[in-house]
Amino acid sequence: MKKSDFYYDLPDALIAQQPLAERSASRLLCLDKDSDAIYDRQFVDFLDLLNADDLLVLNNTKVIPARLFGRKQSGGKVEILIERVLNDREVLAHMRSSKSPKAGALIDLDAGFQCELLGREEDLFHLRFNGEQSLADILDAIGHMPLPPYIERADDENDQTRYQTVFAAQSGAVAAPTAGLHFDEVMMTRIKEKGVQIAFVTLHVASGTFRPVKVDNLAEHIMHKEYFAVPDETVLAVQQTKARGGRVIAVGTTAMRSLESASQKGSLEACQGDTNLFITPGYVFKTVDAMLTNFHLPESTLLMLVSAFSGYERIKKVYQHAIAQQYRFFSYGDAMFIQRAD
Repeated sequence: MKKSDFYYDLPDALIAQQPLAERSASRLLCLDKDSDAIYDRQFVDFLDLLNADDLLVLNNTKVIPARLFGRKQSGGKVEILIERVLNDREVLAHMRSSKSPKAGALIDLDAGFQCELLGREEDLFHLRFNGEQSLADILDAIGHMPLPPYIERADDENDQTRYQTVFAAQSGAVAAPTAGLHFDEVMMTRIKEKGVQIAFVTLHVASGTFRPVKVDNLAEHIMHKEYFAVPDETVLAVQQTKARGGRVIAVGTTAMRSLESASQKGSLEACQGDTNLFITPGYVFKTVDAMLTNFHLPESTLLMLVSAFSGYERIKKVYQHAIAQQYRFFSYGDAMFIQRAD
């Protein structure tokens, strides 16, 4: 298939610029696996779609305040977006300025902090932060939440909590696993009370998730790498779920890619490392049976993933319906529940 097969026209008014007042107030589109019928529901109805034998797999990554502003020694403005934390002092980052600084250049940041450009790794800048404070403390002090490019406003105090899941635990993402943003503490409690098992994976979402596919031939696309980890307890939970006839439900494309990346030998195995798994129609899914996900950008790798999972023509109709019914799209938007195509 080609990139152009995944284009759709989205009115700008449907791109959610703000979160709703309540996390669980989102709408939920449901696609019936057997009849292809589409149902319009509310996210609070998600509980009714779960069975006690099911396993819900969540991505527990935590978004870091990865956007920084500063000035070069010459006075020119610099915007930094951290892509990957290397250690407590060093990062790989994107940098926007009128002219790219060279190795050895110092960049003055807000509140008197400073970093040094050590060099470049392809299109990323290798930065080291100076001073006695840790990187985490520096980001907490002056970092901004890295809202995606289609949210056309500066981040505010509300984003510090709302662009973060209530179960976030492992710091390292520079974009939120957005399907998880719909869950609040009440919903988490109700899921557990129903007997649905919950397990976690970690995938540190990188800014490459917003990177456009630049080639029309999908076989030529080079997928960006992201760190992921699937622990032993999650593997055991999946095995127990399969044994009792329950469904493994991935919350979001990041949980999906983690589980499928760890299943490349045929069955799920505990592992950690980098994944650049690119899922397109024709991919044979090995672990996941159903998924909750938001609506994704036209011609994006995420739209290709859900099309592979539930069927290209089905997803095309789902998106047409969502636009006609004025669902809210992308990170702060609404959700849909889909199941794996036979």
